[in-house]
Amino acid sequence: MSDTTTTTPEAGPPTSALHLADEFLARQTPVQRIRAILYRYPAISPAIVLVVAIIIFGVINPRFLAPNNLSLVTQQVAVIGTLGVAQTLVILTAGIDLSVGAAMVLSSVVIGNAAAGLGIPGILALLVGLVAGVATGVINGFLVTRLNLPPFIVTLGTLSIFTALTLLLSNGATVQGNKLPDIITWTGSTFHLGVDVTYGVLMMILLYVVVAFALGRTAWGRHVYAVGDDPEAARLSGIRVNRVLLSVYVVAGAIVALAAWIQIGRDFGSSPNAAVDANLNAITAVVIGGTSLFGGRGNVWGTLLGALIVGVFRNGLALAGLDVLYQTLAVGILVIVAVSIDQWIRKVRK
Repeated sequence: MSDTTTTTPEAGPPTSALHLADEFLARQTPVQRIRAILYRYPAISPAIVLVVAIIIFGVINPRFLAPNNLSLVTQQVAVIGTLGVAQTLVILTAGIDLSVGAAMVLSSVVIGNAAAGLGIPGILALLVGLVAGVATGVINGFLVTRLNLPPFIVTLGTLSIFTALTLLLSNGATVQGNKLPDIITWTGSTFHLGVDVTYGVLMMILLYVVVAFALGRTAWGRHVYAVGDDPEAARLSGIRVNRVLLSVYVVAGAIVALAAWIQIGRDFGSSPNAAVDANLNAITAVVIGGTSLFGGRGNVWGTLLGALIVGVFRNGLALAGLDVLYQTLAVGILVIVAVSIDQWIRKVRK
């Protein structure tokens, strides 16, 4: 008689983690899946809008797709796209900078007056403009981090201050490009790449590459997202929140100075009345590009798409023969729709 031993396998967990994930995904509706994808990849929405807009405007008016017109669109986007990078950094921290446009004009006037009025060499004039731009960022950052004032109130105040300083320094006069060293107006020069592209556009693209790398591949970038998502949690994890915030405003100030250089090249001169709607357009580009006004979500590539959307809409509607008022109306509608979509997407966290 032989002993027979029956071995029963040990009972494992009723459902593995993989099975739980599969069950969760299976329970999601198609709308929930779309919302989750848009939350993870915020640049998808503006990319779709841009492609559709290009197709529609190209059908309405074939001149829209002409190389010369596409070159014009990119030149128009260069300044707003550059300012959009500065605005994106601030909004990622759940702040907002209403003064970037005024700070850019101030920096451009400083550059123009330093070169034409004081006879400072072009390179040094650009460095003086860089100092002016960084100074605007330091002022905003100091008021936000040291006095704990809301970014909206701070930058609303500095908007008026920078505008007044611009008028005082320039006496309301424009410095023509022929009075400036070539290096200062160089950003408006073009080279051929299928279409005529200005060096200002090239500089903007390089800026996007650098900032995208900094946000996605460095500790500083991770800290920016963490501060914007939950500053208290970031502080408890050892991140020096105020230092990160101050650095963001300083970097934004340096980017503003770069935008001023591009603006001078585009206008072939520095004017205190330049780019009056630059700040609004920059915020519009950021919001349309998928960066959340509540901070912690978004990227600069979405902002570039947003800036292109603004440029495409304004150019396409102009070629369609619509008045500038309707162009502004269309941009306003885009902003409201973009914010509404952002609110809808954010529900994925609940």
